[in-house]
Amino acid sequence: MATSPTSLRQRPVYRNIHVTQLTGYRLPPSGWVSILHRISGALLFLLMPFVIWLFDTSVTSEISYERFAAAYRSGAGWFPGWFVKLVTLGLIWGYLFHFIAGLRHLWMDVTHSVSKQFGRTSSIVTLVLSTLLTVALGWKLFF
Repeated sequence: MATSPTSLRQRPVYRNIHVTQLTGYRLPPSGWVSILHRISGALLFLLMPFVIWLFDTSVTSEISYERFAAAYRSGAGWFPGWFVKLVTLGLIWGYLFHFIAGLRHLWMDVTHSVSKQFGRTSSIVTLVLSTLLTVALGWKLFF
């Protein structure tokens, strides 16, 4: 028995979202946490060799440590000290956010707590907690 195309129920159309269209869509907080978790993970992965080199160089001797401390006080090259601190604060936020969002994902995997309300609440907690910890460490970094 054939059905006519007009008798079929119209299904919603789902489209892929391009990066430039993210501001036009109203994503739930869990969507933003998911996107930021991927971005922070990629940046941490790409910057890992640089961060390891910085750490290795800073603990080599007292002179190299003092050179890094001077970069935070008076700047490095063309970059002023506040800019070096701001970049460091961005790295701190990326690490803390990625860590807390990872704990959120592990908690959901272990407890099978996958509901719309839990996803919304846990994503807001992730954003707030990572921001508060970053502000606390930023206070220590800048003052």
